[in-house]
Amino acid sequence: MKIALAALLLQAATAQTAPPIDAQAVDALVEKSAFSGDIRIADAQGGGWSRVGPLPQPARGDEDGATWRWASVTKQVVAVLVMQEVVAGRVELDRPIAAYLPGFRSANAATVTVRQLLQHRSGLPNPDDSPVGTGGFPSYYQPGYAGSRDPLTGYCAGPVKGAPGGDWSYNNCDYLVLGALLEAVTGTPWAALVEQRIARPLKIDFLAAYPGERFTRIGMIEGKPEPAIDLASYGAAAGLYGSVDALAKFDLALMDGTLLPKDALAVLWKGDPALGYMALGQWAFEAPLKGCDKPVRIIERRGGVGGVEVRNFILPEIGRAVIAFSDRAPFDFGEVWQGSGFSHDLLSAAACGKRVGE
Repeated sequence: MKIALAALLLQAATAQTAPPIDAQAVDALVEKSAFSGDIRIADAQGGGWSRVGPLPQPARGDEDGATWRWASVTKQVVAVLVMQEVVAGRVELDRPIAAYLPGFRSANAATVTVRQLLQHRSGLPNPDDSPVGTGGFPSYYQPGYAGSRDPLTGYCAGPVKGAPGGDWSYNNCDYLVLGALLEAVTGTPWAALVEQRIARPLKIDFLAAYPGERFTRIGMIEGKPEPAIDLASYGAAAGLYGSVDALAKFDLALMDGTLLPKDALAVLWKGDPALGYMALGQWAFEAPLKGCDKPVRIIERRGGVGGVEVRNFILPEIGRAVIAFSDRAPFDFGEVWQGSGFSHDLLSAAACGKRVGE
């Protein structure tokens, strides 16, 4: 009842405050930047807007290119699953990970907390730093990797980079270990939890995790086909794939209280200024946007796998989600807080559109 009431209150508020979308400005931005990919703007009260940029090369097994690697947006989903376990009382954010994973062989296992893993403050090794493989890509993510990817005893349990609790340092091992945590406390693999708790209740037609991936856009890196990638190696750090509309459903369900109660969502979305506004599995901050009367609260999650890049923005105060997938890397999305660039201009058009008569 409380969740349903919260959703109704949010819908009532956004119905009054959500501005129109400046589709003409988005079209101009796509053309100016030669953007190749999908853009989706979705509203809590229904409707929205889509724009598909040029996608000249075919997708692998998906000719319309509708299915994308969610890359590190996977971390945002995993953070929600962890917070659901916090709500259920099975996980405490400030307990050491060893309390849940006694088999974790890292030197930091007894001191690093669940919260620190969610914030990338673990001091664990990072697979991005594994020896360079084909095409200059880290060998951890490529077929034929000779080491162990077991999150408890393999690469992530290797020599640490430092003590936990310092400044944040981006690290895929943090979420590979959190995936193992979820399985330990629920008895269910993290990917199955995504299906049970997110895809099925939200009626998402297709949202899955590797292995077995055949149906996503193929990325290009600096104009060349991406090197061979073992997509299953990304696991709970970046292993989900699905459509842009599926991601919009996830975003809207976060905003309306379907996936987490309001108090848990407040913890998830509490950005720490001392950590560059890092929250739990995402960034949360306010930024001025062109055309808006005041700074806009933004929840941001970004990611990239191979030649595919993604930006996922949630604007909770107006009940709107803004999503962009690109199949060209590197693509210059820019930084919203800098007041210019692709992401800033896209959000300005999505959140500060002019009303009739202005």
